[in-house]
Amino acid sequence: MEIVSAVTEAEAIDPRALYRRIALRLIPYMFVLYIVAYMDRVNVGFAAMDIQRQLHFSNTEYGTGAGIFFLGYALCDLPSTLLLRRVGTRLWIARIMISWGFISAGMVYMATPHSFYLLRLLLGVAEAGFVPGMLLYLTFWFPSHERARAVALFMTATSLAGVVGSPLASALLKLDGLHGLSGWQWLFLMEGVPTILLGVSVLFILKDSPDKVSWLSPSEKLWLQRELQQDRARYGATVHHNLLDAFRMPAVWLLAGVYIVIQICGCR
Repeated sequence: MEIVSAVTEAEAIDPRALYRRIALRLIPYMFVLYIVAYMDRVNVGFAAMDIQRQLHFSNTEYGTGAGIFFLGYALCDLPSTLLLRRVGTRLWIARIMISWGFISAGMVYMATPHSFYLLRLLLGVAEAGFVPGMLLYLTFWFPSHERARAVALFMTATSLAGVVGSPLASALLKLDGLHGLSGWQWLFLMEGVPTILLGVSVLFILKDSPDKVSWLSPSEKLWLQRELQQDRARYGATVHHNLLDAFRMPAVWLLAGVYIVIQICGCR
């Protein structure tokens, strides 16, 4: 009787209202996570002058350390995203955030170019898979015709991170000398610790799939599951693909090229 009742109720669901409620539940929280991720990635740019002056790094040493982050990120991005699918969103995103929070806070102790290189490389390794994982997570909740709106809302966090990050970094750098720490040390510490706390919160807030949340009714879960299955079947997502198939798609190379150009043009 419960199954029949759930099916009957599912037929009366308003799709727009349901997707709006899901977005309100997920996007604001994911938005905050992305802002923190972006700020932890670029805070080294705000601290550049102080780091170079106090640690006597040359432009080459600083540039190498700032850029080596992306080497670790690029090498581990795909494996990390694949592991997220196996381990589960909740545990893997929490692991990513907690580990990169500790590494970011650990930047307080860097004193030589080599320690700078190592910590930046480890930060890239730790953070790898976060953004692809978040985008993959949205596919567990939104079919393709609703996904673009959800992704757009999520990605606007990049712009807001700059609005929030600049004055915050400026304020933290002014703490120079407080309790014996330089301003750049306060910057890494005060942006690393909240990341750790948010990583812990992921364990309690994010769920691996719609069927594991308590804020959807059985009929809503049934309807959403049916919609997602139909969407995957419609666009061939149920067909098994080899990893190399992605590299044979011209669209992948085209989009990769567009993103590379965007990143180069947007470099500080």
